[in-house]
Amino acid sequence: MNAELNLPVYELRTTDRGGKRMVYDVFRGKYVRLTPEEHVRQQFVHYLVDAHGVPSGLVSIEQRVDIQGQPQRADVVVHNRRAQPLLLVECKAPGQSINQSVFDQASRYNLALGAPFLAVTNGIEHYACRIDRSSAPIDFLDDLPDFDDMCRTA
Repeated sequence: MNAELNLPVYELRTTDRGGKRMVYDVFRGKYVRLTPEEHVRQQFVHYLVDAHGVPSGLVSIEQRVDIQGQPQRADVVVHNRRAQPLLLVECKAPGQSINQSVFDQASRYNLALGAPFLAVTNGIEHYACRIDRSSAPIDFLDDLPDFDDMCRTA
C-alpha cells in the first residue's frame, strides 16, 4: 500500500497468493487480504500497541457484534484485563471520509458492546471520544489515553 497515512509506519509481513496481496495479521494469527481498509486497521492496531501500551493479547480484530439479531463485525475491539470491551475502533480506507454515517456505524456497534472509548479512523483523520454511559455525554479527545489510563477512567 502506498497511501500516506497519518500514523507511524509499521513494517507488515506481506505475500502474494493467487494474485492477491496478503498481510499477516499477528492478532488473528493468519494472512488476510491487504485491502486499503485492512492496511489502515493493521497500522492503527500496531500504533495502539506500540504508542498506547495496549497489550496485544487484549486486541480483537473483526469481533462479532449482533445488531438487531444480525451479525456484524467490529473492526477492532480492545478489552480490559477483565475481558470487557474498553475501546471500539472503526477503520475506513484512506479515501473514505469520516462523516456522520461512520460515527453512526461505530455507535451502533458500541450500543451492543458498551465500550467507554470509541475511535474512528481512515488512517489520515482520527477521532476519539470517551462515552459516559451514566450521564450520556460524549467527550471528544485530542488523542486516546494510554491503555492503563483508559482502564482507570473507564
